[in-house]
Amino acid sequence: ELGNISERRLNRLTDRASNGGLLPAFLTENGGLNSGFMLTQYTAAALASENKALCFPASADSIPTSANVEDHVSNGPISGRQARRVLRNLERMLGIELMAAAQAIDFRKQKLGERVRLGKGTAPVYELIREHIPFIETDVEMAPHMTKAAELVASGEIRRAALTKMAFG
Repeated sequence: ELGNISERRLNRLTDRASNGGLLPAFLTENGGLNSGFMLTQYTAAALASENKALCFPASADSIPTSANVEDHVSNGPISGRQARRVLRNLERMLGIELMAAAQAIDFRKQKLGERVRLGKGTAPVYELIREHIPFIETDVEMAPHMTKAAELVASGEIRRAALTKMAFG
């Protein structure tokens, strides 16, 4: 599932051992004193786990209905609601990952300066994230930033930003 992949990429960005020491622990200057993006990774991991549970087929729990005339019920509406929730969770996970990626880019820019060059699709997405979500220097309430990032994903703004600079064909 895409959400699992997103969470694993997020883990790599926030775990100094996994990123080879290229980025500070939890994407913060004072890891240990500041939590940085640690709790956002917890959130993404919880959402990934929730999505796995939501993917259990609703049809596996069929109950006879209509005076036992309907002996197999698909539970289709339940599946639809579960699918919608999986998508909302995925939007949140991708938003969190984009926030962390922007933070990681900023740390790399601090270290390497002009040598950091973003791709044609990456640069406008980074700029869009930074228009709405600042670099996180100290611990702040992350929920409003995570909500905004998820909204940017859900609205298609992230996709449009990436595609505006990319040429296909």
